[in-house]
Amino acid sequence: MSAPSWFEKLLAERNLDLTPERSERFETYFRLLVEWNERMNLTAITEREAVYEKHFYDSLTLAFHLDLNGTGKLADIGSGAGFPSLPLKICFPHLDVLIVDSLGKRIRFLEHLTAELGLAGVTCLHARAEDAARMPEHRDGYDLVTARAVARMNVLAEFCLPFARPDGRFAAMKGSDPAEEIAESKRALSELGGKLEAVHALQLPFEQADRHIVIIRKSGRTPARYPRKAGIPAKQPIV
Repeated sequence: MSAPSWFEKLLAERNLDLTPERSERFETYFRLLVEWNERMNLTAITEREAVYEKHFYDSLTLAFHLDLNGTGKLADIGSGAGFPSLPLKICFPHLDVLIVDSLGKRIRFLEHLTAELGLAGVTCLHARAEDAARMPEHRDGYDLVTARAVARMNVLAEFCLPFARPDGRFAAMKGSDPAEEIAESKRALSELGGKLEAVHALQLPFEQADRHIVIIRKSGRTPARYPRKAGIPAKQPIV
C-alpha cells in the first residue's frame, strides 16, 4: 500500500519527491505507530488520513522554509513518536539525525521503527535534553535543532540552543500564533546566543489548523552555565 495520493501531490508541489520506497516507508511508519500505540501512549491520532496530515505532512512543512538539502546534522529534542525528524529523514536520507527523548519506552519504539524502516544515520538517545546538551559529542554541534509542541519558547530555547552549532538554527514548531511566547523568550534568547530570524505561518491542508515555525539563529557557542540542571528550565524559565 502506498501513501495517500493527496500527500504525494502536495509534496510534489513543494519539490519533495515521494519515491515508491519513501511512500512504502511512510506506510510502514503508520502501521507501526498504530500497533505500538495499543501498548503505549504515542499519539492520540491514529486514523490514517489524520496521521498523514497532522504528523507526517506537518513534520515536513519544516522543509518548505529551510534548506534541508544543505543541512547535515539534525537534532530533534523531545521527539515523542519521531516527529518531525523521521518524516524528514525519510525524505532527506542524507541527514544525520539525533533524537533525544526522556522516556525509555519511546526510545525503544523509535529504535525498532528506524530498524524496520532501514534508516541509517539515526541515533536515539534516552536522556533529558539538559543532560544530553552537556555531552561533548552533542554540544554546539548540530546544523539544525527542532522541537515540536514540547514547551514554551523560553524553556525550549534552553533545551535546544545548546545543541546548535554557532551560526546553526533552532526551529520551534508551534500551533497558534507564538507572538506572546516570542516576546516572553527575549531574555532567554539573549542569554543563550539566539536571535529571531523568521516566523512562518501556514495551515494544514484539510483541517486548516494554524501552524507556525519559529526560526532562531545561534550566534556563538553556548555559555558554560547553560543548560541548567535537569528540571530547572521548566520550573524556573529565563524571563
